[in-house]
Amino acid sequence: MPQSNSDADLIVRNGLIVDGTGGEPYAGDVAIKDGKIIAVGKVSGSAKEELDATGCIVTPGFVDLHTHYDGHVLWDTHLKPSSNHGVTTALIGNCGVGFAPCKPETRPAMLNFMEGVEDIPKEVMEAGLAWNWESFPEYLDAVADRHLDMDVAAHIGHIPLRAYVMGQRGIDREPATPEEIEEMGRIVEDAVRAGAIGFSTSRTSHHQSRDGKNTAGLTASEEELVGIAKGVQRGGGGAIQLITDFKDHEGEFALIEAMARESGCSVSFTMTQKEDNLKRHEKTMEMIEKANAEGLEIRGQVLSRPTTTLFGLTVFGHPFTFSPSYQAIAHLPLAERVAEMKKPEVRKAILDEFPTITEHRASKAFTMLDRIYELKAVEPELEPFKENSLAAIAEKLGVPAKEYAYDRLIADDGLTMFMLPSTSMIDVAMDAIERMMKHPNTVLALGDGGAHSTQICDASAQTYMLTRWIKGRHGRSISLTEGIKMITLDPAVTAGMLDRGVIKVGYKGDLNVIDMDNITLYRPLLVKDMPAGAGRVIMPTTGYRATIVSGEITRLNDQETGRLPGRLIRGRQPAPTPTPVMA
Repeated sequence: MPQSNSDADLIVRNGLIVDGTGGEPYAGDVAIKDGKIIAVGKVSGSAKEELDATGCIVTPGFVDLHTHYDGHVLWDTHLKPSSNHGVTTALIGNCGVGFAPCKPETRPAMLNFMEGVEDIPKEVMEAGLAWNWESFPEYLDAVADRHLDMDVAAHIGHIPLRAYVMGQRGIDREPATPEEIEEMGRIVEDAVRAGAIGFSTSRTSHHQSRDGKNTAGLTASEEELVGIAKGVQRGGGGAIQLITDFKDHEGEFALIEAMARESGCSVSFTMTQKEDNLKRHEKTMEMIEKANAEGLEIRGQVLSRPTTTLFGLTVFGHPFTFSPSYQAIAHLPLAERVAEMKKPEVRKAILDEFPTITEHRASKAFTMLDRIYELKAVEPELEPFKENSLAAIAEKLGVPAKEYAYDRLIADDGLTMFMLPSTSMIDVAMDAIERMMKHPNTVLALGDGGAHSTQICDASAQTYMLTRWIKGRHGRSISLTEGIKMITLDPAVTAGMLDRGVIKVGYKGDLNVIDMDNITLYRPLLVKDMPAGAGRVIMPTTGYRATIVSGEITRLNDQETGRLPGRLIRGRQPAPTPTPVMA
C-alpha cells in the first residue's frame, strides 16, 4: 500500500532501488526525515523537497574504509576526491599515521611521517592545522565542530600514540616497556570511549617519514599490539586496521590472529598482489578463511582497480623528470614549460639525456616505457593491456619509444596523464583483483582519499566499480546488486557502522542517485585548492544525479550544492530498530 509521508524532508521518486543487501532491485520511492529513512516503496504525500530519479538507480551512500582526510577535515569542507565519487561516509586515521594524541614537541615528527607516508606536503599541514588539541578526544572534538560534505569516523594511529607515550624512543622504534604498553592501551581505551572507530598501524618498510625513518609499528612486538587491541576492547570495541609487508607470511598473519582473538575486534589489512610473490594473496585468502572458520573476524582490504602512480607535467613526475635539461625549465608555469619543450633544441637535449637514473628511488620507474600507459581524457583505461603501453604503441608506429612518450607528454597543452600500475597488476592481468574482490572474506577499500596528493588518485574506486565491473567492460563483470553491496553494506559492517549502507526504514538517509547509462570517469586533473596554494589530483565524474547525506542533497548533477550535513561519527553504530510507518 502507498505510504503517506507528507512531512518528509526529502522524497526521491521513481528510481530503481538497489538497497545494498544484495536483494533484487525494485522500482519505488525513498522518503527521509530528520536524516533517517522513514519510508521505502510507493510513497504518497509530499515533502519539503523532491527529486525525480526516473531512469536512475538509487543506492545507499558509499562507505569508504580507507582514507587519509585527517587534516582535510579541519581545513576543508568538501572531501574530494571521494565526495564526487558517491562516498557519504569515510574512515580516517588509517595506516598508523595521524595528528593525535600529540604534544607540541612531537608535532614536527607527525608532519614528517604524514608527508613521507601519505604524500601530504608539510607546507599544507603547517598552514591548515590549528593544533587546538593534544589528546585524541580533543582532536575528535575539533573534528566534531566541522561541517562537511560527508560523515567521517576516525582511527587512533600507532605513530602518534607511541610518540605521545614514549617520546623520541617511540619514534625511533625502541621496544616499549610493559608500563608503556599499559599506558598506550589506556589511552586507546579512552579514545574509543570518546568516539574513535578503532586503532591503526603500519608494518611495511615502504612507509617512511620524509627523512627516511621507518614507522613506529614496523617492529612493534606482539605484546604491544595485543595490549593496544585490548584497549580497544575495553573502550567498547572497534575496528583494527593495518598494512604489512608479509615478509614473514605465517608470522605476520599469526600476529593479526592474535590481535583479533585477544581483543574480539574485527581486523582488516591491506591485501594486494606483490611483485616479489605474485600468488601470495591466494595463500593469504586461505589463511583468512581458516581463521574466520575458527570464529575470528578478519578481512582483507582490496581495491576494485589497479593502484597506479600518475605521471605528467602537472603532477609528481614523468619519464623525463630527472633530465638535467628538463630540470632547467621545471620551475616554469605549465604553458611556458610546454612552449619550451616544443622547441627542437630543447626536445633534442632532453631526449638525448633519456633515461636519466638518479639516486631518487622513483627515477628508474619513470623510464619504464613498457609499463607506462597514457590515460585518455574520457573513460581513461585503468586496466593496462600490454599492447597499450607507450613502448608497444611506439613500436606499432615505428618510432622510438622515448620520442613517442615525449610528444604525448606535451600534447593537449601539457594536461596529458600517464599511469604506472604499481600493485595488484604486476602480471598485467585483472585476475588477482577479481579473485580478491569476489572472495567472501575481503572488503573493498584502499581508495586512499586525501593521501598522495600529486602521485595517486585511487579514490575513484567506487565509480570504477560502476563503470568497469558492473557495466562489464572487457567481458568480466559483477552483478549490479552484488557490486553495490560491496561498496555500501560490506564496508559499513566491517567498520561496525550498522546504521548505514542499506536502504531500509530506520537507516541513515544517505543515498546516491546514479544515471548508469551515462556514468563516466575522466582522466585525473590537478586542482590547487589546498592550504598554501598546493594542489591535489581528482578524477572528475558525470552521471551522479545526486548524492544525499542525512537527507540533504550535497551534490546535484555532478555539482556541489554547498550543503554540509556531514559530521563526525563517534564510534561504532548499532543497527536501527525500524519504526513502522502507517499507510
